[in-house]
Amino acid sequence: MEKELDSGPYDCQGKVGQITDNGITVDGHVQYAYDRLVRAVFILGPSSSGKTTLCNALVEDLGLDRSRYVTEVARNVMKTHGFTRHDTDTFEMQHTIMMAQLRAEEAVLKRYSENIDFPLDILSDRSAIDPAVYAGTSTAAGAAERQKRLLNDPAFRAVLPLYQKSTFVQDWFEDDGVRSLEDPRVYNTHLFAVMEELGIPFVCIGEERKDIRDRVDFVRELLEQQRA
Repeated sequence: MEKELDSGPYDCQGKVGQITDNGITVDGHVQYAYDRLVRAVFILGPSSSGKTTLCNALVEDLGLDRSRYVTEVARNVMKTHGFTRHDTDTFEMQHTIMMAQLRAEEAVLKRYSENIDFPLDILSDRSAIDPAVYAGTSTAAGAAERQKRLLNDPAFRAVLPLYQKSTFVQDWFEDDGVRSLEDPRVYNTHLFAVMEELGIPFVCIGEERKDIRDRVDFVRELLEQQRA
């Protein structure tokens, strides 16, 4: 049964320990950004849920520099590393995507760490949570263990304070029967469970907001509430 999402926010839980080197350059991984309010928006949802459409509309509406927009990370990883959809159930693919997403986010935040004149520091059409969610939805043996390994990765644990202060929006989904390869209900159930476990607040765009203008206004209202 699909879990019904309320509007939150949810209480943040847990503390993050000292980051260690896990094989990539993670020294000081986005920790520099925690001493000020980072205005970050992450759009969530399974494939074909309209994340990119909403993000592109937000970029235009907010007049956001596209260099602040993190997109197509998973697609680029699959292309550069030679992964295919047959590798989706492997730890290697999901971990590589997670690390690439974290590096992309960190690059944007470092580039603009001293500039507070924009409505957003960073906008992304996924987050480092997505690979863990996909790992958990796998029907292959060992799915729960792969998800646990991803969620306990030192670089991922280091970014949790940022995520817990960010705006996560789960976009409304309409199954067109064409592009989506996973059951959105299964994805959402795992997504909501992981977000609550990590103490990350999130909101959901309801199906009554099918128009892109309504969805953009919804996110803008969230940002205005944060600034109030």
